[in-house]
Amino acid sequence: MIQNVLMRRCFLLLTAAMLVFVPALPGIGAEFEDYIYDPGVLPPTDSELKVAVGDVAPDFTLPSIAGTDVTLSDYRGTHNVVLSFVPAAWTPVCSDQWPGYVIADELFEENNAVLIGITVDNIPTLSAWTREMGDVWFDVVSDFWPHGAVADTYGVLRSDGTSERALFLIDTDGVIRYIDVHDINERPDLGELAEALEEL
Repeated sequence: MIQNVLMRRCFLLLTAAMLVFVPALPGIGAEFEDYIYDPGVLPPTDSELKVAVGDVAPDFTLPSIAGTDVTLSDYRGTHNVVLSFVPAAWTPVCSDQWPGYVIADELFEENNAVLIGITVDNIPTLSAWTREMGDVWFDVVSDFWPHGAVADTYGVLRSDGTSERALFLIDTDGVIRYIDVHDINERPDLGELAEALEEL
């Protein structure tokens, strides 16, 4: 038992270190790097949360790039859920963040968690963008119409119509257990998310 815990912690530390120190993750191919739009430095946050740790997570149903609808409450009683809101497709930090989750799939698997990636982009844009990242194992859904409705419900819709870079960890009872509304200019620390998952 202790050996398993130590092995898991080593794996998490190595994964987190790799995400910090590896400059280019297997994500957007070199031939598409010129298509990445750099908005420059933005205000770190530009919204006001409408939910808190301990609240029941607002339910939603959104279309995914797989052509199916994804409903948050479908995971109640079966899986922990991580919602990863990112501001926009084809931008530098977003194009770096999600490929990091691709290589950390064991972290989610070991903690009985699914990941749902959410942006306010439309499905064709998300489909093209994620194809260039390679295969993503998690659901990627569009909060495009009504524009940013889910981001707004959670309180992470920015005044420019994009969402914050935010993580919400929801347990199997549908209760929010962890929130990180991160500086939009920086990738969230995977180690902090790993710790929150392990505490469930």
